[in-house]
Amino acid sequence: MMHKIQSNASGTRQMEISDTHLETIRRHRLFNDLIDSNGFVDDTVLEKLRLNIRSLLETDCGDKDLLNLCFDVIYHPNMKAFALSQLVVLYIKWKEACSTD
Repeated sequence: MMHKIQSNASGTRQMEISDTHLETIRRHRLFNDLIDSNGFVDDTVLEKLRLNIRSLLETDCGDKDLLNLCFDVIYHPNMKAFALSQLVVLYIKWKEACSTD
């Protein structure tokens, strides 16, 4: 299934996120301990995510789903802090929906 997230505050840009992308985030626990206790998603949080993923890719470069997540989402030109916050919200909703199935 494909989901759309808004990637800027004005709503003029969107990104498509697949269930495979969300499953890859879950499998690699990419959002665990990502956001500080203040709850804000800013450019620092996005950079932290990218560094974590880069580290994973250095140790396990054979994961095609992780590479696809990078190409399609994390390093997408529209991926900024706002889009990441929308992705986190989508992930939380997706995870809750999966746990009730």
